[in-house]
Amino acid sequence: MTHVSPADRQALLNLILEVSFERKEVTLASGRKSHFYLDLRQTLMRPKGVALAGRVVLDQLRRGPTVEAVGGMAVGAVPLVSAVLGAAAGDPAMEGLLGFFVRKEKKAHGLGRQLEGGFAAGQNVALVEDTTTTGGSTLEALDIVEAAGGKVARVICLVDRGEGAAEAFEARGVALEPVFRRADLPV
Repeated sequence: MTHVSPADRQALLNLILEVSFERKEVTLASGRKSHFYLDLRQTLMRPKGVALAGRVVLDQLRRGPTVEAVGGMAVGAVPLVSAVLGAAAGDPAMEGLLGFFVRKEKKAHGLGRQLEGGFAAGQNVALVEDTTTTGGSTLEALDIVEAAGGKVARVICLVDRGEGAAEAFEARGVALEPVFRRADLPV
């Protein structure tokens, strides 16, 4: 079992700031205006970024309530879910961890699933997200997972922008566990 060092966490934050953080006026998915933008796909689509993010989130999963699967809303959470599963592959204590993703709507063909991958009713799961603002897409995933019989035990994000997501999850009975917070950003 490999634990994440402070140097790994700092390397992940440095990479996020280097390739994913930009000061500019943008309209976010929530509809809110912001003076900075985070595009964590830029971090998660690099070997170093996916390796670091996977190890950091897996380390966070080791601490706290046990989950049987990790997932999130397609398309945003898929790289992070894959990163966590990749990190788990070398850890005998975590090799049973499954991954899944949530579609906004059920497929119109095939098996017509809305939850794809290693999800089963009755599981305790962690939802992951790269960035949270209001938590809207992950709250939608939470509703879909619970409707399918899953129990969302944890919600982990790489960066919480500090704009209401933590409070929204708390109102649903689950704490948001950010790896990094707004205070970690040069805003």
